[in-house]
Amino acid sequence: MGPIWPSYYGECGAVLFVIDAANPTQVSSSCVQLLALLSAEQLAAVPVLVLFNKIDLPCYMSLVEMKALFRMQDIVSCATQPITILEASARDGTGLADVLQWLKDTFRDPS
Repeated sequence: MGPIWPSYYGECGAVLFVIDAANPTQVSSSCVQLLALLSAEQLAAVPVLVLFNKIDLPCYMSLVEMKALFRMQDIVSCATQPITILEASARDGTGLADVLQWLKDTFRDPS
């Protein structure tokens, strides 16, 4: 689906980028996709949530490991948009309250 994403960028108020934390073989392709998304001119000021999912599985990589593999500190420091990093389990609900809070804060009516 990545190749068609740019056709939707103009309508984005935020980006929720989900990464499978239990599949280390996909780290490099996920990182490339994330970097492409962050470099898109239409998304230069759009808030981004990077969500490491599947933390309920025994083979998941920790947040520290995932941040290191993605070089998240470098990505965040070079990005023009605000980036938040969270981890969650869609299966058991761990971390979903934080995701919902991020959505609420991001789309809060400023008036």
